[in-house]
Amino acid sequence: MGLERVSKVAKRMRLLSSPIAPRVITVAGTNGKGSTLAMIESIARAHGWRVGTYTSPHLLRYNERVKIDGQEAEDQLLVEGFEHVERARLQDEEISLTYFEAGTLCGLWCLANAELDLAVLEVGLGGRLDAVNIIDADVAIVTTIAQDHANFLGTDLAQIGREKAGIFRAGKPAVLGSQALPVSVFECAQSLAAPKFALGQQFTHQTMGEEYSNWRWQGQQADGTSIVVDALPDPGLPIDNAATALQALVLAGMALVPAHVKVGLATVQLAGRLQWIGPWCLDVGHNPHAAEYVARHLPSPPEGGQQWGLIGMLNDKDIDGVIQALSARISDWVCVSLTGERGCLASELSQRIIAQGGRVHFCAESPHAGADWLAKVLTPNDRVLATGSFFTVAALLARPLPTGAASLDGDGNEIR
Repeated sequence: MGLERVSKVAKRMRLLSSPIAPRVITVAGTNGKGSTLAMIESIARAHGWRVGTYTSPHLLRYNERVKIDGQEAEDQLLVEGFEHVERARLQDEEISLTYFEAGTLCGLWCLANAELDLAVLEVGLGGRLDAVNIIDADVAIVTTIAQDHANFLGTDLAQIGREKAGIFRAGKPAVLGSQALPVSVFECAQSLAAPKFALGQQFTHQTMGEEYSNWRWQGQQADGTSIVVDALPDPGLPIDNAATALQALVLAGMALVPAHVKVGLATVQLAGRLQWIGPWCLDVGHNPHAAEYVARHLPSPPEGGQQWGLIGMLNDKDIDGVIQALSARISDWVCVSLTGERGCLASELSQRIIAQGGRVHFCAESPHAGADWLAKVLTPNDRVLATGSFFTVAALLARPLPTGAASLDGDGNEIR
């Protein structure tokens, strides 16, 4: 694995001969990439910038991976993009590409032809060897570092940090969005003489009251000049990531207008991150770090209500760590099986939960079946956290969710 093959195809597509946009921000990290990118996009668009984004994975439609000016890419645009990728791949000596490499090249082609003010790229699971890293970012962000994708990245946090920091470029700003990053991330920035802008140092946030419905951001311009924006609304996403988004935009050349910042934060939306649909809270968190955040921010159900957990996970995740993090808030569970060679069976999840003292009420063959079982027992004040995987959340978003009044058969949608 490496960037040689995908770079060759990118050169044939002329994606590397000139910047894909006047400004490019690349976002890497274990958790928080999606929310940071979503807030960058929303704030920039509120300032009148034309923004294109490339993200992964998708929940319901592949089109979600490429957005231009707030709209998912249309089928025809993606088809045209993949046709360009395939022609370039087969030109001269044939070059093989992975699914993600081909999709990344298609996404970059779509963005490069969209006449953008800003392109925001989300790294997949790595950094240094990720296909997105063929593009030189004007501003590079590392959000958090934790253990995930151990089969690919290992369990050494210092090494994971070096891999994520592989998106840094010599002399270009590196935004560090956590106060708990391994030293290796700072060392990588220093070795490249990349100016460091770290949460808690060059930029900070603080609440102006008891809640983050009114908070202040303080950051720095590229020349070190201080900048402050007051009275910001709660975006419903991690404030660390909101602060990181603002710092990255300033370094990308944006003159922040407080009114536009407030609109951007107040209107940002991100599916599958503490997303509420009736009594259901959907969150794609699939590692202990993400589960800890969910446990801290999950509101208690109304008086007399019960907090349920519906969980479906993949075998290559830290299942025990996720269960432990959520057990502080959830003791009553429904386990669901996920299909495919990486899918964990509900029976295996059940054993892991029981071993940690939890109560498993039902094991279902699919997220749909788990939701249907819960429909028969939910009371009006009950709440359900559905979590553990993008696949779990995607399956539930593809159908109407039961409220407890009656079991719903769904609409027959499939995740493709």
